[in-house]
Amino acid sequence: MRRKKKHPSKLQFFVGFFAIVAALAVVRHLPSGTDDAQNATIAAPLKSTGHRILSVPSYRDAFPDAQDVQIVAAERWGVRPVKNRDDAEKRKKELVYVGESPYYHVDRLSNSIPYLVPRAAILLQDIGQAFYDSLYVKSVPLNKIIVTSVLRSMDDVAHLQRHNLNATERSCHLFGTTFDICYNRYHPVSQPVRDDTLKWVLSEVLRDKREEGRCYVKYEVKQGCFHLTVR
Repeated sequence: MRRKKKHPSKLQFFVGFFAIVAALAVVRHLPSGTDDAQNATIAAPLKSTGHRILSVPSYRDAFPDAQDVQIVAAERWGVRPVKNRDDAEKRKKELVYVGESPYYHVDRLSNSIPYLVPRAAILLQDIGQAFYDSLYVKSVPLNKIIVTSVLRSMDDVAHLQRHNLNATERSCHLFGTTFDICYNRYHPVSQPVRDDTLKWVLSEVLRDKREEGRCYVKYEVKQGCFHLTVR
């Protein structure tokens, strides 16, 4: 014969219910101790932190690496200079295409072609990504850096020398180790930023990469760019 399931009486139900309520009230008012910080961490939403923008004290002082310094690294890490664009097309086993990236924008190039040695291509990608990350944590609208010059052939250099006094015959751009990043124009992703904010953030990123020993940087006033060579 099956036994009947015994249900609690009304009195037992109310006694149990109020006991649970009382226990919860006691737990709620207990001091949380070290759990407070942990709970705050769990509850905190993911968001940008609004870090301060510090820039560098002086662009000239922070980025002084001239041609005589950069050419040594270019000759060490670079390819044999290409004669012209046809020659460059034959050297793609030594060079990496850098014409497209989610982290930087390449300008329309008239006196260079979008190729770098792998070491320099990784540096450019890392700078673009670090710039993105820095904009996010500083609550600045996302913009891409703009690359204005990359690998130059000997023909390109000869053509530039007719119009640009800074274009030396032994240009670092000949070796695929060097690129220029514009500091007065940026490629908007979310919305444009019209003051020097982006330049300040970019200078922080480049200073960090330079101090890490990854590149040489020259602040080019007339050309409106940072001139970089990988180390």
